[in-house]
Amino acid sequence: MLYRIITFVGGLVFVAALFALLWFFCKKFLEHHGVTDQVSDRATSLATWTFAGISVGLVFAVVGAFILGPWAFYRTLRGHNVDVSDGAAIWWGFGIVVAALGITAIGFFGFLMAVGAY
Repeated sequence: MLYRIITFVGGLVFVAALFALLWFFCKKFLEHHGVTDQVSDRATSLATWTFAGISVGLVFAVVGAFILGPWAFYRTLRGHNVDVSDGAAIWWGFGIVVAALGITAIGFFGFLMAVGAY
């Protein structure tokens, strides 16, 4: 029973880590493209909608996260008037989703191995 509690708490920590990684990558993306006004708020908005897209996409056979995540990033980015082409925005969103999910997955599987659950 203790392992289940530890694994559940660890999972919650990694969900928070995924959002933090998304926020960090979105903030760096905005700074890279010259956004200086309310960068943290805009990064939070981008990360929130991208996280929502990933979450809904994970329900649909995991592959949906790599479709809905970048799409949510792109749709939210259009509302922030960042000077990026549509194709570049989608590819940036895809890169951010892949990087954040990859880092989180590696960390989570390492955690599961450390507690003996995997």
